[in-house]
Amino acid sequence: MNRASPTSVRSVNYATSPLLASKTPPWRSRFVVFLVGAAFLVLLGRAVHLQILATDFYQAQGEKRFIHKEPLPASRGRILDRNGLVLASSVALPTVQADTRLFAADVQQRRELARLLRLSDAELTDRLDGPAVNVRLRRHVEEPVWQQVKALDLKGLSEVREYKRRYPEGEAAAHVVGFTNIDDIGQEGIELGFQNRLIGQAGQRTVVRDRLGRVVQDVGDQADPVHGSDITLAIDSKVQFFAWQRVRDAVQQHGAKAGSVVVLDVRTGEVLALANYPSFDPASRSNLSGGQLRNRALTDIFEPGSTMKPFTVALALEKGMVTPETSIQTAPGRITITGSTITDAHPHGVLSVAQVIQKSSNVGTVKMAMQLPAREMWEMYTAIGLGQKPRIDFPGAVTGRLRPYKTWRPIEQATMSYGYGLSVSLFQLARSYTVFARDGELIPATMLRQDSAEAVPGTRVMSPRTAQQVREMLRMAAGAGGTAPKAQAIGYSVGGKTGTARKQEGRSYTNRYRAWFVGLAPVSDPRIVVAVMVDEPGKGVYYGGEVAAPVFSQVVQQTLRMMNVAPDIDVKAQISAKPVVAETESF
Repeated sequence: MNRASPTSVRSVNYATSPLLASKTPPWRSRFVVFLVGAAFLVLLGRAVHLQILATDFYQAQGEKRFIHKEPLPASRGRILDRNGLVLASSVALPTVQADTRLFAADVQQRRELARLLRLSDAELTDRLDGPAVNVRLRRHVEEPVWQQVKALDLKGLSEVREYKRRYPEGEAAAHVVGFTNIDDIGQEGIELGFQNRLIGQAGQRTVVRDRLGRVVQDVGDQADPVHGSDITLAIDSKVQFFAWQRVRDAVQQHGAKAGSVVVLDVRTGEVLALANYPSFDPASRSNLSGGQLRNRALTDIFEPGSTMKPFTVALALEKGMVTPETSIQTAPGRITITGSTITDAHPHGVLSVAQVIQKSSNVGTVKMAMQLPAREMWEMYTAIGLGQKPRIDFPGAVTGRLRPYKTWRPIEQATMSYGYGLSVSLFQLARSYTVFARDGELIPATMLRQDSAEAVPGTRVMSPRTAQQVREMLRMAAGAGGTAPKAQAIGYSVGGKTGTARKQEGRSYTNRYRAWFVGLAPVSDPRIVVAVMVDEPGKGVYYGGEVAAPVFSQVVQQTLRMMNVAPDIDVKAQISAKPVVAETESF
């Protein structure tokens, strides 16, 4: 059997193939060429569209994915006390944020992240599973916490720096400094009142981020932030802290509702201290009540009671109706005006005008007041700032209440002479006493430090002689035989007036009281005015001479020493002197 050789190949004649021999229609080849040309034109048109016509759009879309504009926050200005001590400052802290497209963590890592950020597991899940792509998980995280979060090595987590306010003096200066919200906007106190000066202007930078959200390159020019301006207050943080401690102790000792202290420099008008208790920590404001937040020295108004008697006497002296030695019959300890009876705590008999202030006699004061025109009393009260909003660089200061003199009935004129029927704030009361400290001038008050230690000009209210005569009466009221011997300060002569008044509810008065004392020191050359108010003292003691005067004494001693004011009386004689019993105050 013959087999074909393996090397033999069957010969094929392609030229004679029927397929190739058939004729191809010309339109088909042209159609193919047309399709190829059309495809080329489409690609060319697309290239022109991408590279020329729509280049701005597609560049913008690319930048949206990789180029980001980041704000550069401005630091809020600091708040300083008169000696440069920081009362409020800003620190940059991490804010933890997550890109939900990239975030990945197992159950244990999620739990640990929630613990570090002080979130519940449900809160963390809600934020990560929400519609937003970039979410803030926790703002203002302390640096050690952020380092622990970073150690978890979770994809999609990053941080940005935001400023948070710090308040080194805490509760003591809280009502002065105030606070900001989480966005660094002032809400209370100096933080609110000087918002426009403290706030800065944020800057901006443009960066390229990779797919994990990391910054890999800065692009273009950077607009640097403009930081806020510092504010230097008149407040002395040491005086402020001491005043706050003393009023806190008095409130706690007497089971009172609240208390306030104001300290004024009578030369410059600077507010050296403005303290309230109860207070709050401005850095931690959870579960606060309105009572804690209220700056009582400026916002609470009350009937000033016997602290108004020196002004009534000053007007009578100024008009030449009386002298300090003029005798006034106050027996039998009561006086009736249009059917209403006004009484003293106990009968005094004949008193000189100076003793009317020393003993705080309602009857003696009313007898002088009823000889004065109502208009002139109203003018005196207006001249010392009552019924007017204080012109002070601080939000929330109230006007108080002083009705027009034409509406006064005789009994109302009588009661206004010893502080009922009108209302003032403790700050207004403190400022009004600068008239006696500055020889008849009412001085402007300020929360800002003054560049000069020179005496500021004031507004003349009464003659220097009248102011000096009343100042001597105030010294008697704070000494032996007066209503406030407990106001005495070691080494310094003091003068002042107590006040005790029932609190009014509706049209009737209750058995709850406010006690206060306002005075000046040293009497020989006054440097400060100090006003103290204690609201609703309990435990059976409520007179201003027993409750508020001791706070005045302690604050005066500490403040004058800090101001390097030399003592003006013999310390040894004071220490060896026998204790004296306070005169019972009429109210």
